Amino acid sequence: MTVIYLDNNATTAVDPDVVESMMPYLTGEYFNPSSMYEAARGPADAVTTARRSIAKLLGNARASEILFTSCASESNNTAIFGTIAANAERRHIITTAVEHPAVYEVCKDLDRRGFDIDFIEVDTQGRIDKAEFVRALRPDTLMVSAMHANNETGVIFPIEELSRITKETDPSIVFHTDATQTVGKLPIDLRASFANVDMLSFSGHKLHAPKGVGALYIRRGTRCRPFLLGGHQEDGRRAGTENVAFIVGLAKALELAMERIDDDTPRITAQRDRLQRELVERIPYLEVNGGEAKRLDNTLNVACHFIEGEGILYQLSEHGICASSGSACTSGSLEPSHVLRAMKVPFTAVHGSVRFSLSHYTTDAEIDTVIEVFPEIVASLRRLSPYWDAAKSAPRPEALSMMEQTEMPQTQA
Repeated sequence: MTVIYLDNNATTAVDPDVVESMMPYLTGEYFNPSSMYEAARGPADAVTTARRSIAKLLGNARASEILFTSCASESNNTAIFGTIAANAERRHIITTAVEHPAVYEVCKDLDRRGFDIDFIEVDTQGRIDKAEFVRALRPDTLMVSAMHANNETGVIFPIEELSRITKETDPSIVFHTDATQTVGKLPIDLRASFANVDMLSFSGHKLHAPKGVGALYIRRGTRCRPFLLGGHQEDGRRAGTENVAFIVGLAKALELAMERIDDDTPRITAQRDRLQRELVERIPYLEVNGGEAKRLDNTLNVACHFIEGEGILYQLSEHGICASSGSACTSGSLEPSHVLRAMKVPFTAVHGSVRFSLSHYTTDAEIDTVIEVFPEIVASLRRLSPYWDAAKSAPRPEALSMMEQTEMPQTQA
């Protein structure tokens, strides 16, 4: 069966040119770049070149400001815990209610440990409440951590504006952004539009590099203690032997992404918009989560009323189509995404949300297949739903009355 892969916000296929760039350091050039002998010079130079390349592609940042990590989750944890360790006098942190778990769960844990955390709300389209954000800034605020674009809905936050407001309020507040979904998809200039951003996280496997490598930009002068101790690597900022081949692959992947961005962006946007238009026209009681907000060009999150996302994904998989659900199954109980709950997606739709995320490799023919298959899947599952009248091909009256509820209706005792 041919696989149609539309889950690129989860991970991406590794570009063959990236694999080729990595191969020397997986074979003959295997030496530890920290070693003193001549044979190690090639790997050491490769890491230096990759660091310089990434810094340049992110708006001519300083190479010394790029810290290599294992993934964006490590980068996010390093940014938050490293900032806390270096600035013990402040304990107030601002984040948002829709962050990736690598920030959201960290901040929830800090809240339990006595830190003062503000989770800024979003509206029904996933847009951040700027007024609430401004009110949250305080004289004792340590840092802000706000994602550049949401991994589930693709909604883009105005990081340029939020970081400027933060620095105008107090230049000593550290501003961090998780740019995992935007590096390689949107131009990022750390010397211009992102000049007020102190720290920026991203990961290789979201832009056609392999899993297991990421980076954290730390602006010179930003106080941040190392998260991993035990070695002198990365100028003493992160212990552990450098993952040379993967670092080289990350740099190559970002280089290719920026070379292709002018061609990829309009093509992928057209594919996403066509998919959205056709699904909205063919499927009744379907909503686009974040559809009225500024979104990533590759992301479409749709909410199908009266059915479960897991059932949709199972049937999509039967057709070789890979997507993801807005719901997660934990210990046998279905819990809706915290992102969709924050957006107040109705109860009847929050469990039936599906995300399609496209990439450089997505074809028009694949989009055609999804347009044909997806409406049939939704229709077949609705016929089995207790909220759907199969005879009338319409929701039952009691289901219609539940459509605006964001929580499970309470039964009468």
